[in-house]
Formats: sequence, structure tokens, C-alpha cells
Amino acid sequence: MIKTDVVIVGAGPCGLFQVFELGLLGLKAEVVDSIRQPGGQCSELYPDKPIYDIPGIPVCTGDELTESLLKQIEPFDAGMHFGEEVTVVQVEGDGFFVETDSGTQFSCKAVVIAGGVGSFQPRALRAKGIDDLNEGCLEYRVHNPVRYKGKNLAILGGGDSALDWVIELAPIANHITLVHRRDEYRAVDASVAAMRKLVAAGKVTTLENAKVSELQHEGGDLKKIIVGNKNDETIEVEVDHVLVFFGLAPKLGPIAEWGLDINRKTINVDTERFETSTPGIYAVGDINHYPGKKKLILCGFHEAALAAFAIKQRIEPDKKVHVQYTTTSPIMHERLGIKDDE
Repeated sequence: MIKTDVVIVGAGPCGLFQVFELGLLGLKAEVVDSIRQPGGQCSELYPDKPIYDIPGIPVCTGDELTESLLKQIEPFDAGMHFGEEVTVVQVEGDGFFVETDSGTQFSCKAVVIAGGVGSFQPRALRAKGIDDLNEGCLEYRVHNPVRYKGKNLAILGGGDSALDWVIELAPIANHITLVHRRDEYRAVDASVAAMRKLVAAGKVTTLENAKVSELQHEGGDLKKIIVGNKNDETIEVEVDHVLVFFGLAPKLGPIAEWGLDINRKTINVDTERFETSTPGIYAVGDINHYPGKKKLILCGFHEAALAAFAIKQRIEPDKKVHVQYTTTSPIMHERLGIKDDE
């Protein structure tokens, strides 16, 4: 049994920043995430994509943001439990008993749900021949863009992720074939326009109102895809890799069974404490809902700050929680490991 002040469910940007805000207030946290590395969606789906709206940082990638947040929380020595899903959250006395599917158990005073869109998996491609491919021929995220240099790629999808990677990889790939089941795109207009320019330049071919029915290989190495369209035509395309961006299938998973006030696939919270319908359980980031909610990282950071103050007040109800500033507060400097004489 691990005893701690707070268990944070989710190690995305909001979950990691929650560690920081709690740490400034002298509270210890343990973080649990079902994926096997920190960063949440930023690292799982968009590790190399630039982010432009983090205050004070003109541009950073998803991985760089994660690395910075991990560096920022180092002084607070938070426990990290990856590849584990929280399955049990029960009220126990004035706190909670929490358990994961791996059997890790916690006793804590509060729980913060920072699970993004919940437990999620990319929507899978269903086509003949998938099970026979070697690793790396078919992927649902871009791990290392350089590996596609000079390759023939098929990118499947019509949303922001698909077109973002078409635009990103077109300069280094030999050729890209974009396969979309419709002739209208869900991506922003600027991305669609940029993709059309690449088509006009001969770097990209689009197959619209179409879907992949088969992936053909030799010895497990992908050689071509078979595409059918609404005109009952069959098109063969030679490719080295297939990248699939059909979006996510978000699921609250066990969270849905915790007795919280669920709003579709999000959790209702108040805007003073970001507390759920169960006292002592809070929700920050994309997984929560309230009037005017905007799913932005910077909004999640704001929510984490207010939730931390609320949790501090819950744990120490007889003490007034004062706002102190990291610029001048000796207590904050001590918690951050900063020597005032430096």
C-alpha cells in the first residue's frame, strides 16, 4: 500500500502540471497512466508536431513539452506508474482507496482525474493481409519522421492528423498517396489548401471516396495496397509504409463506474474547485466539462492550479491557504530546492 496525498490518473501535460501545483503547496502525488510513457496524447499521437500556444514558449513539440514538464516536477519526487489502469476508487474514511489492474494499491486524501479523452486507442484499419506484415509497415502514429525519407507512403484519413502528416512528410518522402473515404475533409481549410498544392506539385496523389481492402507483402515487407472506390474500381498502389489516422476511440473505461456525474464522455465539474460530484475527486484537462469549457492545454493548466488549492484546503481545512509567489517565497524556494543565497 502506497500512502500519498493525491493520486493523479493520467500523465499528460495537465496531469504532470498538477504534480507541480500540488508540490508547490507541499502535497505529494502519485501518477498512474495506462500508456507506457508520460505525455498523454502529446507523446502518444503528436510527439513531433509543433505546439504554439503554451505561454512563454513560442514553439515546442509534444515530446519537448513533456520533457520540460518532467524537468519542472523533479523536485517533488512524484511516483510514476505507467502501463497501469486505475480500476478501483473507493471512499475510505476521509480519503480514498485506489487500485490498478496490476494490483498497485494507494491510500490517498484526494484523486485528480487528468485522463484526457480517457483510455483511448487509435481506430484500427481492417483489411486483408494486416496480420502478416512486419513491424513498422503499418503504424498509427509517427515515431520517427526521418525513417520515411525517400519512401512511398500511404496515409489514410481525412482529418487534421492525416493532413498534418501529409504536409509534414511530403518534403522528405518519395511520394505520398492520401486515401480518404469521402471527398470532403474534416481538417482545417489551411491544411486542405496546403495538401491541394502538394497534389498540384506532384508530391501527393489523392484517392477519394475510397478505402483500402488489402495490404500485399513479400516476406512480411509491405509492397502494395489495394484500394477500392465508389465506382467499383480497384487501384493498386506501391507503398513501403501505411500510416493510419482514423482518429481515436475514446473510452472512459473504469472511470464510468466510479459513480461520477458523467456528461457523455466527460465529467461534470464546478469551476471554483474543479471538483466532481464526488467530494475529493477532481477532474482537469480534456476529460472535464463545465459551461464555456475549451479543450486547450493552457486551460487545463489553469484548472490544475485551482484544483491544487482546493485539495490543499480539503486536506488541511483548519488552515487558510495563502497564495505565495515562486519569485519571492522562501517556502516555495525550499520546496523547489532553490537556495536563497544563490
